[in-house]
Amino acid sequence: MSPFGRQSNGCSLNERIWFGVVRSRAWGRSVKIGCRDSLRARARCTVACLWHHGSVSNQIPSSSNPYSNPELFRYAGSMEGVPDFLDLAETPAERAARDGWRATGHRWLEEIGKIAPGLLLAFVLALLGRWVSSWLGDGALGFEKSPVSPILIAIVGGLLIRNTVGLPTVYESGLQLCLKKILRIGVALLGIRLSLSGVGGIGLAALPIIVVCIAAALIVVGAVSRALSLPGRLGILVAVGTAICGNTAIVATGPVINASEDEVAYAVGTITVFGLLALVIHPFVAHAIFGGDSFQAGLFLGTAIHDTAQVAGAGLLYGQQFAAPEVLDVATVTKLVRNIFMILVIPLMALVYQRGETSQSERTKIPFRELIPIFVLGFIGMACLRSLGDMGSAPLGGLLSASSWQSVIESASGLSAWCLTVAMASVGLGTQVSRLRGLGFRPLAAGLVAALVVGIISAGLILALGPRLEALAHFNL
Repeated sequence: MSPFGRQSNGCSLNERIWFGVVRSRAWGRSVKIGCRDSLRARARCTVACLWHHGSVSNQIPSSSNPYSNPELFRYAGSMEGVPDFLDLAETPAERAARDGWRATGHRWLEEIGKIAPGLLLAFVLALLGRWVSSWLGDGALGFEKSPVSPILIAIVGGLLIRNTVGLPTVYESGLQLCLKKILRIGVALLGIRLSLSGVGGIGLAALPIIVVCIAAALIVVGAVSRALSLPGRLGILVAVGTAICGNTAIVATGPVINASEDEVAYAVGTITVFGLLALVIHPFVAHAIFGGDSFQAGLFLGTAIHDTAQVAGAGLLYGQQFAAPEVLDVATVTKLVRNIFMILVIPLMALVYQRGETSQSERTKIPFRELIPIFVLGFIGMACLRSLGDMGSAPLGGLLSASSWQSVIESASGLSAWCLTVAMASVGLGTQVSRLRGLGFRPLAAGLVAALVVGIISAGLILALGPRLEALAHFNL
């Protein structure tokens, strides 16, 4: 007679319950007891009873009182006895049986799992940037406005994380989404802040400076590349990246001149370095040179900084730092007009290179759709929507009230600012400073000279023509 009470199937009920969570150290495996199968339950109960009464190992003390056994609760919290149907891993049969909407839902969950870490990290940095900026201005320093922009804090925070503790690969997919999709969404949404007449006025005023800066960048970078004995294709990539649209222009030009992956990587690295420096420095330079004139500062940022992401970030930084949100509008329109020049410049540079370096059979044509970034069309589309909404006394033909339409504009503008801040945090997280050593002196020298020349020419032209250009822009509004 067991001290637990009446036996059943060789083991009492209490023994079946208690010994179900005990791990047999002598046998080197777990003893799991369940009541779904009587034969398995009886066999396992027999092992547990032998263990309890000392038949399995003489080193395990036996007692009529199970609570006196020191091994009893060693594994009480180890989830022993959890049924197999709670296993989180899928079997191949379960995967094969999934089809239709269930398979689609599964793929969506898988993609969300890939992008969530990086997206969340960038968003947290953007949120942290806003909080730290507000804390510095209102709390720590007691200023009416923070001396440090939220977007600058987000970029610096990303740089610190990437270059100190490093960035695990699990974050890469989400950060790529921020840089390639969320950034473009943010730029496109900026279009709702301007009507078509506003876009046209700013673009027309900026056109002379854009043309001169593009020509200067192509000529200067070509001369510097030859002086430094850079490979011809690398010089062309740095030239178009400086002149037009940064990394987008480089990636679009690479295939048509048969550039190698290393040459594209060197050019992208060079443009990224000086573009990132300009993103942080140029807003303060513009404020100092142009005395706080928002229109002229926007023209400078839009013509002197290489990449669209960096221009948008610099415009947002200037607006946050100096309470001039219209700078972002002017800078963005100016940069998008520069982007459109890819239609002319990239085929021209490809023709110049291919005429001297490759045969007719080796020439590569670039699709027309790749010459105009899709976010440029999105920006124009949002400007069209703004123009339609502002027509007449009732926005959008009476679909919305005036207050509702204004709320839509403010919400879209706010969402755009968040998208750009998250994208700029991703820029910081994606910048590895140690890689700059691998670029070499000559590409960096060419990029530095190009950035300085374009910046100086842009500032000089704006100082000379700024009032007239501003009058032209307002005349066309």
